[in-house]
Amino acid sequence: MESASVDARRPVARRAMRDDVRDAVMAMLMDGRLAPGKSVGIDQLARDLGVSPTPVREALVEIEGTGLVQRVAHRGYQVTPPMTRDQTAELAEARMAVEPAAVALAGNRGDADLLPRLRAAHHAHEDAARGVHEWDGVTKDRNGLPLPLVPYYTADWTFHMTILDHCGNRYLKLMVSTLGVSVQRMRQSIGSGVLDADEAVAEHARILAALEAGDTEGAAEAMRLHLAGVRDRSVAEA
Repeated sequence: MESASVDARRPVARRAMRDDVRDAVMAMLMDGRLAPGKSVGIDQLARDLGVSPTPVREALVEIEGTGLVQRVAHRGYQVTPPMTRDQTAELAEARMAVEPAAVALAGNRGDADLLPRLRAAHHAHEDAARGVHEWDGVTKDRNGLPLPLVPYYTADWTFHMTILDHCGNRYLKLMVSTLGVSVQRMRQSIGSGVLDADEAVAEHARILAALEAGDTEGAAEAMRLHLAGVRDRSVAEA
């Protein structure tokens, strides 16, 4: 009985390790330590993470479904190359088909928690944008990334997810959440410069102002214009 109990726990422990490895590899992909176009050596990654190659291989198989890595014949795994202009435009257009509807739904629900949380998200975005402007253009973190970019992108995405959290439609939220990985790929494709911080903050402010005024149609249109601006600026830099 004792032996059977231990055996029953082994699959759980293995899944937990695989999940931990997947999360660690995802973090490396999202923050740029594994850069677009770079080969992913399973053995080296396993050594870096202090695990055997098996959970790394399993994690990469799972991550392949997100589009962040791809398997290349006879060469193993590679971080997916930068997005093309067409892919960048298509991503923004996909968001334009969903997020204006989400912001209109969020505004119409009358959730008292929406505006306070959205104001807080907007203030955090403003603060992060100031950090981008104050950056010296040289100093980087221990992973070689420009210091203000991760908090800036996090604050930007939090503003959008706050709206999705209050739209009352789990499927719209799921659709946009799924696009989050592609949004990160788009940012990595653009490079290390944030050229549209002022524009994005101003566009978010217009969305917030429309919701504060009870103008849900205006908020939806402001969101559409914001995402159109993101598309145009991103394509110009891609």
